[in-house]
Amino acid sequence: MQDQVSFGDELVSREEKTRRVGGVFSSVASKYDLMNDLMSGGMHRLWKDRFVAKVAPRAGEHILDMAGGTGDIAFRMAKSGALVTVSDINADMLGVGMERAKKRGVEGLTWQVENAETLSFADASFDAYTIAFGIRNVTDIPSALREAHRVLKRGGRFYCLEFSTSEWPGFGEIYDRYSEHLIPKIGKAVANDEASYRYLVESIRRFPRMSAFKAMIEDAGFRSASVEPILGGLVAIHGGWKI
Repeated sequence: MQDQVSFGDELVSREEKTRRVGGVFSSVASKYDLMNDLMSGGMHRLWKDRFVAKVAPRAGEHILDMAGGTGDIAFRMAKSGALVTVSDINADMLGVGMERAKKRGVEGLTWQVENAETLSFADASFDAYTIAFGIRNVTDIPSALREAHRVLKRGGRFYCLEFSTSEWPGFGEIYDRYSEHLIPKIGKAVANDEASYRYLVESIRRFPRMSAFKAMIEDAGFRSASVEPILGGLVAIHGGWKI
């Protein structure tokens, strides 16, 4: 049992979780961006804008966008002239991202399949590391955070955008009911995949609260760790520096 981890509300082996998460994102890749709009009422676009403003990418910087999937964060950062490597464990998600980049005429991005827990990049390769709505799907989150720290240059910055638990009285409960009952139904109607969206809802519930995740970032070696709640913490931007 000690080697089991949560896949939503189930306990499975680490290998099984990695395999099943891969299956989830292969299944939803083609409808991923449309579903994000429907599930958040388009608000995910504002959250991502705020996140990238926090990262403050600069021309010539090397940035690793982990779990970059369909490119939403990378497209925003590329406007600054930063050199962005978009990585994801799921080749299907990257395929959608590359097709979107081609249609939009976005050039200069590097696309690479990577496991966040065992990155192939050399030490001190990047000025910044970003991960948006991806860390909760990693099988071994502490390992991924340590890898983020390893591949950053000294003075490099880490930023993570992720769902958490709203601390606004009543709001968290309302969102919990909405996500439990409606999101899987939207997934079934739009993506013909209720099970994958039920897992995504369950994974949000099981993700550590803001203070706990901040402590995990610090344990990985980052300094000046910070957290900026959005909607009381329904979504949060976490940050840290490699000193």
